[in-house]
Amino acid sequence: MRRFLAALTLAATGLVGAAAPASAAISPKTPPLSTPWTSQVSTSNPLPEYPRPQMTRPDWQSLNGEWEFLNPAADTDRYAAPPIGQTLPERILVPYPVESALSGIMRNDNRDLMFYRRTFTVPAGWNGRRVQLHFGAVDYEATVWVNGRQVTTHKGGYDRFEVDVTDAVNGGVNELIVRVYDPTNGRGEKQPVGKQVNSQSNIFYTPTSGIWQTVWIEPTASSSIYSVDVYPQLASNSLRVRVFTRGNVTGHSVFAEALAGATVVGSATGGFTEFTVPVPNARRWSPDDPFLYNLRVSLRNAGGTTVDHVVNYFGMREVGTKLVNGVLRPTLNGEFVFQIGTLDQGFWPDGLYTAPTDAALQFDLQKHKDLGFNMVRKHIKTEPARWYYHADRLGLLVWQDIPSTPAFDQTRTAAQIAQFETEAREIIDEHRAFPSVITYVPFNEGWGEWNLGDTTRITRDLESYDPTRLMNAHSGYNCCVSKGDPGTGDILDWHIYTGPDAPQPSSTRVSILGEFGGIGLRTPGHEYSPHGGFFAYETVTSAAQLNDRYTGMVRDAQRLMTTRGLSGFVFTEITDVEGEYNGLLTYDRRVQKVDTGLVRAAHTALINASRNLNASPQLTLGHVRSFQVTTAGHTDRRLRHANSLARTDVISGDTARQDASFRTVAGLSDPRCYSFESVNYPGRYLRHAGSLVRLDADTGGTFAADATWCTRPGLAAGGISFEAANQPGRYLRHASDQVRIDPNTGGGFAADATWNVADPALWRSSVLLPVDVQRSLQVTTWGHTDRYLRHAGGLGSTEIVGSGSSALLKQDATFTVRRGLADNSCYTFESVNYPGQYLRHADSRIRLAVNDGSALFAGDATFCARPGLGGTGVTLESYNLPGSYLRHFESAAHIAAGAGAGFDRPQTLSADSTWNLAAPWAA
Repeated sequence: MRRFLAALTLAATGLVGAAAPASAAISPKTPPLSTPWTSQVSTSNPLPEYPRPQMTRPDWQSLNGEWEFLNPAADTDRYAAPPIGQTLPERILVPYPVESALSGIMRNDNRDLMFYRRTFTVPAGWNGRRVQLHFGAVDYEATVWVNGRQVTTHKGGYDRFEVDVTDAVNGGVNELIVRVYDPTNGRGEKQPVGKQVNSQSNIFYTPTSGIWQTVWIEPTASSSIYSVDVYPQLASNSLRVRVFTRGNVTGHSVFAEALAGATVVGSATGGFTEFTVPVPNARRWSPDDPFLYNLRVSLRNAGGTTVDHVVNYFGMREVGTKLVNGVLRPTLNGEFVFQIGTLDQGFWPDGLYTAPTDAALQFDLQKHKDLGFNMVRKHIKTEPARWYYHADRLGLLVWQDIPSTPAFDQTRTAAQIAQFETEAREIIDEHRAFPSVITYVPFNEGWGEWNLGDTTRITRDLESYDPTRLMNAHSGYNCCVSKGDPGTGDILDWHIYTGPDAPQPSSTRVSILGEFGGIGLRTPGHEYSPHGGFFAYETVTSAAQLNDRYTGMVRDAQRLMTTRGLSGFVFTEITDVEGEYNGLLTYDRRVQKVDTGLVRAAHTALINASRNLNASPQLTLGHVRSFQVTTAGHTDRRLRHANSLARTDVISGDTARQDASFRTVAGLSDPRCYSFESVNYPGRYLRHAGSLVRLDADTGGTFAADATWCTRPGLAAGGISFEAANQPGRYLRHASDQVRIDPNTGGGFAADATWNVADPALWRSSVLLPVDVQRSLQVTTWGHTDRYLRHAGGLGSTEIVGSGSSALLKQDATFTVRRGLADNSCYTFESVNYPGQYLRHADSRIRLAVNDGSALFAGDATFCARPGLGGTGVTLESYNLPGSYLRHFESAAHIAAGAGAGFDRPQTLSADSTWNLAAPWAA
């Protein structure tokens, strides 16, 4: 907030409705669903935590708790006079919305006007200081009186406001009255409302009215600090600081100190324009290491005396974009990490917009961390400052939406447009100091969008207003009532239900899937719908199916990262909300529907794969490589394992070829590097022990680091060198026939430590299949595991096969696994009932055909085995179309890369391309 709120005077008209007798003390009502925190809400001191984790001062007083309340008839004048000196008829628990059970009112009947009243006493110890009155948020238009004197008005339901009330308070009991006008989406106001509607349905929910964040007072000096903006600078290990003030600061200066814990690491003196504080050897803030520095800011007068000071915190992090292997990616601290988030709508069955307690407020964020998410999209809503503090300390990236005006109404007056822009700038101002906030989203699916030209202008203006964050100008511009791509910002964002899919990145904008999923699992006893209906984009019937479906989507997204350039996704959603049951948790937060271990493992694999993209583009994860010696006179030798030791040999025979082939995986200790898994001994990796290189299974301790190798430009020309991740300066090298790690000793060392990572490898398949045996290929896609690959009429398809199936069907669904016609380290599948005929692909379809002896046929009929993309089983990759896989789609069998639509769509590719090599149906 960059404007200071002064005392105002407005004309007031008469109040409609007579006051009723005062009610008994406040008592929350029974919510439609209780959360684990409902019963923990204090009626005397709710939400007692300090409400502003940035800019902390030691003295403050909460005004939360029981207030008097008046909610006149719906047609009452919005400018009705305040009930000064009157006892109001009802009691409400602030700061819970009027419509919520926790408020004690729980009324949603389109009464747009309401009055709040309470008394308070300014502590005697604050004498001589100014008194600031703070409101975290009031929805929507608030007018405030203290002791009958109007002190401020404010429009905007999602941003804080404050006012100096020193001249209005006295030394005793003070009367505080707040008038609130909130028509939500009625009376033509067209205010920002997000997902609040007066008539709930599907993805639109119960509205919030009135005070919904903490009300509090604090004392300040007559000249004091109003706010502090901070911007980390990683290149210079420094922090840009700008301080805003109240009162007369002529001749004053600012002294800022950066602290790691209690230790001052850097300091600087400045004025009221931006200045720089050094942060030497700065520790970077990230989801993996959310380290927070403190920032102590002191306001000093001309004589050097401190007249005010506050304590902030900050994280040393930067966001941006850069080309990674030719694809534009978002970066955190200069590195691309795939952003995995959920749609977090912040609704509660007991408190609606307001979490019942601070523990509840942080619960959803902690669940994100537990499940392995590194990002959260705060959808069409803002939260109290403490929510962002919890995101900062836990290490979650935050996309902050700008709450939209009514979704499907696309006409706006100039005044309404200006108000939307004012509120957007206020929201940006209030989030400048939070390191977690990395992206702003001004528009969503065209909700409330009036024309494309203004969308372009507004998003450019906001991007300039805070150029240190990314701008997602229009999330889901391909959807719904959108006016189209505004062409601005840093992000191209599609919404695909159920998905996933992705736009292609451009030279200036990264590719993001801003919403997808919506997989629903009903949970009776933990659901609530105000309109009686329930909605999901797709429904599953068990937790096992939900786990399988969701983790499969994550694996599909990992494919899209490499095939389409996808850089992040937002899954709908973290919790159910009213009639929506798309959540990973129920609306009451009492049931988690997915398995933490399975979901976290899928997320970790995706994040590791994204980090690996920052490494050498010469290696691709999941494929097999062999290490060829480059030393002159020895280039016929390859690195292999034999009797658990690594050595170099001239290779001949299948066993030696397999010994000399290694599957490339993300580094076990650092995914920016690599580990190399044995093809013929899965679970064993090349590692160093002492100075020798061995093949071992994980023995714990330093094993992961010992088995991680970081690529470096070849010490000699024409290859790659591999530096031990945990012993910098020591390289994988051969000496005679030994393979070792050694420091560079000069001479012939450079050549001995430089390798040609041969592609193709000596053995192409990274999974070994039995040959000359009969097997059936079973579908692994959930809901279809009773189906098998079969041939019929010369075409491959899937069909349900069981013990009662015909002999012909069982024969059609059985194949003899043979050495690959094009490469005997891969595989070909021969029909058992048509010997000499093989599965091959032609024109994208899988067919059964006689070998015509051509190289094309041999390649089309050869498949290299890889670990299942679906997490189990085996995936069969085309020999002559690398990156394309044998997959089923609508019962037909195809060869597909997941790069198009229909049979080649990316959705469910990982599951549909994963097969279980099962016992043969035809014995």
